[in-house]
Amino acid sequence: MPGEAFAATVTNRGTDTIIEMTGDVNRAAQEGLEEAYGQVAGGEGRVLLDFQNVDYINSTGIALIVGLLARARAEGRGVAAFGLTPHYLELFQITRLSDFMTIYEDEGAAAAAGS
Repeated sequence: MPGEAFAATVTNRGTDTIIEMTGDVNRAAQEGLEEAYGQVAGGEGRVLLDFQNVDYINSTGIALIVGLLARARAEGRGVAAFGLTPHYLELFQITRLSDFMTIYEDEGAAAAAGS
């Protein structure tokens, strides 16, 4: 159910950078997501989007993720995601976001694939 404020935390794990998101990914998430990606921009390695604590993503949130994906690709960085609920995993497949980023079940699977 929508209603939880968005927040993002950036953590480096080896060459990967994880953007851990909490709350709703919607229009209100734009500033926080851009700020988080700003901490990542220009770096090397993959950007891993952690959706474990995200319960709601609307169409504007999908557009924000597409924008982040475009920025990372322009920098030559790979983007992966993990922690999506089955509903949002299906949404990423329907919208073809999963064609442009690798999706893992959890952080461990993402980390193992990056080794």
